[in-house]
Amino acid sequence: GITGSDGIWAPCLSYDGDYFYLIYTVTHSAREFPPMDTPNYLIRAKNLKGPWSDPVYLNSSGFDPSLFHDRSGRKYLVNMEWDYRRTENGNPFGGILLQEYDARNECLIGEPRKIFLGTEIGSTEGPHLYWHDGYYYLICAEGGTGWFHAVTAARSRQIEGPYEVHPQNPVLSSWAGSRTHGEACRELKERGLVDGLQKAGHASLIDTPDGRWYMAHLCARPLPGMLSCPMGRETALQEIIWKDGWPVLRAGGQLPQTEVFIGRQDDMETCFVPSESPKRYTFNDLNFLEDFQTLRIPREMTGMTIEERPGFLRIYGRESIFSRFEQALIARRQTELCFRAGTCFEFHPSSFQHSAGLCYRYDEKNQYYAFVSYEEETQGNVLCLISVCRGKMKLLCQVPVDGDRFELELCVRNEKAQFSYIKDGETRTLGPEVPVEHLSDDYADGFTGCFVGMCVQDLRSRKVYADFESFRYEPFCF
Repeated sequence: GITGSDGIWAPCLSYDGDYFYLIYTVTHSAREFPPMDTPNYLIRAKNLKGPWSDPVYLNSSGFDPSLFHDRSGRKYLVNMEWDYRRTENGNPFGGILLQEYDARNECLIGEPRKIFLGTEIGSTEGPHLYWHDGYYYLICAEGGTGWFHAVTAARSRQIEGPYEVHPQNPVLSSWAGSRTHGEACRELKERGLVDGLQKAGHASLIDTPDGRWYMAHLCARPLPGMLSCPMGRETALQEIIWKDGWPVLRAGGQLPQTEVFIGRQDDMETCFVPSESPKRYTFNDLNFLEDFQTLRIPREMTGMTIEERPGFLRIYGRESIFSRFEQALIARRQTELCFRAGTCFEFHPSSFQHSAGLCYRYDEKNQYYAFVSYEEETQGNVLCLISVCRGKMKLLCQVPVDGDRFELELCVRNEKAQFSYIKDGETRTLGPEVPVEHLSDDYADGFTGCFVGMCVQDLRSRKVYADFESFRYEPFCF
């Protein structure tokens, strides 16, 4: 029942030479209310593939926890502090807390200490601690997770501080400099468009066996000429070097680069994995699950099976596309600004409460759905397209359709999307072009990005199903 863009936040994986530790926050309604409930948990395993331990509850003082393994063998939890008292008239980001963790007894010990208040950038979160060349380095996210995101660095000889801030802070930001939030807002409005990697922030560091250092960070790619990011938060790499005891971008400056050095010093690669090759998913086995996700509940609990009809993914209808509980939905991420997707399936509806089709969604309140259903007045099947924008649903198109085998397609070209269906070998448009910006972080107030996939609804008995034969996803240049 959690809202979109809630759930597990900012998981942090670390290794102490014996165990892998995974630490994370679970939020339930932070996109609707201030995130006052921020339980943090820890699990560990000898092997990355498991088995993993049961979760250990740590605290609820704030989100974005990480675990630091000190040279002495002691372990420390760091997380931001959320001060709900300052939510309305101030900054609820209260600073960074440090507390020792007893791995043997699986509990926090001692009292938390506030080691860093942040800088004038504000909204200090996402803390990570590192030891390098005689200093403890504290890497934090600041500026919020939107357009003014940034990476702040500070250091101290003692783990409890005091921490001095990087002299050229922020280390990384798409809006590098000392401008205020208000100035950045005005500049955004004046420019009207953005280029390159935006929303860069919330970083962690890694040193490689060959002695090089990299910064992994969040970012986003907006639609051309628009302040809308349909693919949510993505991950990029920047190489860093140490200069005068501080981490700096190897490329210089503070802006994220779209290329990163890897391999030989003169080799360049893009930050992002190159566009995928076209994929056609079939359902003879479960290999397709490498790219697909279900919504809130595991696939085995959603009424989906490949066993009942070999070669097909049978999906039994569940609740509506508005439900935050039991949807029969399986989808994959949008990974390019331009792509085509489609599915072929068989379906036998007998009520308007039965539907199955192709869904392009951000969350329950923002999505498009092309589906087959049944119309009692004509006693026949219909193809429908609906839009849901900020929770308001609108029927965009309804056309009669014969037979029980259907093929639906979606073509997304940057800011526009067009649904279509194939009948008698001919591709026919289904409804008007629809705007993609409605399915963006910035419109929906989230950060998970868009998904496209298959879903089925049976609002009567949960006995009606659709058999999906294939699904395809094809990136293209436009």
